[in-house]
Amino acid sequence: MDSNDSHSFPLEERLIYSITIPLSTSIILANLVIILGIAWNRQLHNTPNYFFLSLLVADLCTGVALPFVPLMGLHRELSFSSCMVAHIFPNFLFLAFLLNLVMVHYERYICIVNPLHYSNLWMHRNFPLALLIAWVPPLLYASLPSFGWNNWTGPDWHGCCKSMFPNTFIYLEVYGLVLPAILSMAGMTGHVLLITRGQLKDICRLHRSVERGSQASDREQRLNLRYTRCVLAVSLTFLACWVPYLIYMHVCIVFLVSDTKWSSTTHIVLLCTGIGSMAVVPLVLGLANRQFKEPAQKFLQKVRDRWGPGTQGSEEVASRSGSATPAP
Repeated sequence: MDSNDSHSFPLEERLIYSITIPLSTSIILANLVIILGIAWNRQLHNTPNYFFLSLLVADLCTGVALPFVPLMGLHRELSFSSCMVAHIFPNFLFLAFLLNLVMVHYERYICIVNPLHYSNLWMHRNFPLALLIAWVPPLLYASLPSFGWNNWTGPDWHGCCKSMFPNTFIYLEVYGLVLPAILSMAGMTGHVLLITRGQLKDICRLHRSVERGSQASDREQRLNLRYTRCVLAVSLTFLACWVPYLIYMHVCIVFLVSDTKWSSTTHIVLLCTGIGSMAVVPLVLGLANRQFKEPAQKFLQKVRDRWGPGTQGSEEVASRSGSATPAP
């Protein structure tokens, strides 16, 4: 092994850990807060929140596996079984996270588009089957390389398991699974915004007919402003959370097709940024719901109430004792 390569690996590992550890810690802690919020509030124990809870568990596992994903690109000497686990397990967690996210979007989409048939949705009637669909197919697809669909050639002279996934496997996952899932979520979100815009116009039209005025009232302006903020928040969330991963995904495909090498530093930064930003999506959905944040807010309030009066009492005692001491 070349001495320059041996010295570059610790540098790459330090770069990976410096980027992924803060992201992973933030993702894990935020998911734990929302999961505990759902567990402590019995009013949230219903089927829609169980789907969201499954998504949070998948996101939590993704946060745990995040520091190990960029390590797959490093040249390391691994056995066949170790290389399989290092490649298959993170890929399974990512696919399970993505499919759970699609199911949560679909469940909420049906609730808005077709509310009369929402209670008869197959996901509610067959909740265990829906959970199996969210977790088992990703596991089966991610495990295909262990059944022979791989490019295992053994550790080469660099000491790495090169190109575990064949190009056809990568193309199928990117353009047959990942990209359609992202586009379907974007399509459902866009359709919901269009429906909301139509309902907003109907409300404004009824309001004008009741008030018999041709100009927009303050209430209509507030509704339009609220809708504009909603569209802006959704757009910024998509740009911040999905665009970095889409860029990384297509850059990888371009380099894979051209069969050229690229900077490991660039690869690490794009990979960590893409996966980290994507894992923030469930946190945005969860923290936007006040019910999920109430238990954490109550807990913090109890801590403040417990320690606040004591601190104030000690300050009052100190001030009284100070005022009681005679001046020299």
